[in-house]
Amino acid sequence: MQLIRGLPAVADRPVALTVGNFDGVHRGHQAMLARLAEAAEDLELVPAVLTFDPHPREFFARDNAPPRLSTLRGKLDAFRQFGVGRVIVARFDRSLASLDADRFVDDVLVGRLGTRWLLVGEDFRFGRGRAGDLALLRRHARTISVEAMHTVAVDDERASSSAVREALAQGDLARAERLLGRPFRMAGHVAHGEKLGRKLGFPTLNLPLKRTPPLSGIFAVRVHGLDGVRRGVASLGVRPTVAAEGRPMLEVFVFDFDESVYGRRIVVEFRHKLRDEARYPNLDALTRQIRADADAAK
Repeated sequence: MQLIRGLPAVADRPVALTVGNFDGVHRGHQAMLARLAEAAEDLELVPAVLTFDPHPREFFARDNAPPRLSTLRGKLDAFRQFGVGRVIVARFDRSLASLDADRFVDDVLVGRLGTRWLLVGEDFRFGRGRAGDLALLRRHARTISVEAMHTVAVDDERASSSAVREALAQGDLARAERLLGRPFRMAGHVAHGEKLGRKLGFPTLNLPLKRTPPLSGIFAVRVHGLDGVRRGVASLGVRPTVAAEGRPMLEVFVFDFDESVYGRRIVVEFRHKLRDEARYPNLDALTRQIRADADAAK
């Protein structure tokens, strides 16, 4: 899969394209990617995805932007699995945000990306002030065949990133899994921590987070990337008992595992929420609760 960072100056070959943020790559997104691959094969075009970083809502309202469901690497891995041949990651900045809808079609979709077939959601909006819609696309894109993707419903609920975030915030991992088509996962590289867990008898793998996660609490988890699939218990949040700065951290105590794996990339799969985060009066109380959480996770 070819990765292009930034919009190319000019298209080098025609593509079948879909456009979106694809946060979480839920079942609605998966249906779009499958349809993209199918059409690209029929039309003998390169299946391509245009996505954005940062998320447009992070650009317009950074402090109120929703938490991300997936990293850019996570999205790229999902695109590859669906046979996408080219991914263009456009930086969403003031220049792109101010581009009017007509110019977005002519300059970006046609001129820079070489779009010949385009798949978008029924509620797709684009251009300055979100003025462009499906009707404008079909009127203006004379050289592009435009197809709209119908809403994908799971158990009578629309599959959307917002619905997944809501499920995760409520600790409803089963609902999130239905919408995603897989368990919710977070990935990262194991980093050095304060070694407090080891002192308490529960050595943890620490994954510092750059952004606020879409869920928090204590969870039963499965861990991939440690010589097979391992089971454990994870704390995701700001660690109110031992930390004052409030920076989010994912800490995983892996059962029957005590190897040094600093720098290794692991994937943490959330299976069940045990409880919310809580503050404890002292480390003895925290240790007793960690032991109880480990037993409950097992």
